[in-house]
Amino acid sequence: MFRKDERTCVFIDGSSLYSAARGLGFDVDYKKFLNFFSSRCNLVRASYYAAILDTDEYSPLKPLTDWLSYNGYFLVTKTAREFTDHSGRRRIKGSMDIEIAVDMMEMAPRIDHAVLITGDSDFRRVVESIQRAGVRVSVVSSMKSSPPLIGDELRRQADQFIELSDIAAEFTRRQAENRPRTLPPVRHPADQMSEPS
Repeated sequence: MFRKDERTCVFIDGSSLYSAARGLGFDVDYKKFLNFFSSRCNLVRASYYAAILDTDEYSPLKPLTDWLSYNGYFLVTKTAREFTDHSGRRRIKGSMDIEIAVDMMEMAPRIDHAVLITGDSDFRRVVESIQRAGVRVSVVSSMKSSPPLIGDELRRQADQFIELSDIAAEFTRRQAENRPRTLPPVRHPADQMSEPS
């Protein structure tokens, strides 16, 4: 799966990882997550991508992104846009696809292995491109979540597909079903994301 002699970069689509973990019923411990990869390969960089709504309101992502930026992750953020859909519901739009794709292309000459944590089939073309440059690509997502969060095209293009639930025990913080019932669930901005136009 991973090799210590391979220079490896991990590209984390934050909203995709959140959705997959939530679908599988666990929370990610990001310190253990980083240690999981650091102990198994020559980790050059772990990049976390998040679109954040720029308002005066408290963002549930702020403590996470602050922690990540001080604890070994390369943080890439941009401002998400808020809009009202045709039925009058408030939505947030903030795809990080371009940022991830550009970084993968830029890092390709310097690495042997790219680990892409997303299920979005839109990445199939960039995966194919860096494979032609000699980079091995692993995609981490889930077919066991409900609904499955990995696109068939991306799964077929990857050199290897890693089922998130198969490695989750290495970096699970707590089981979602064990959360205290007295606390309201924190809404993640990914819950409100619309499909990119």
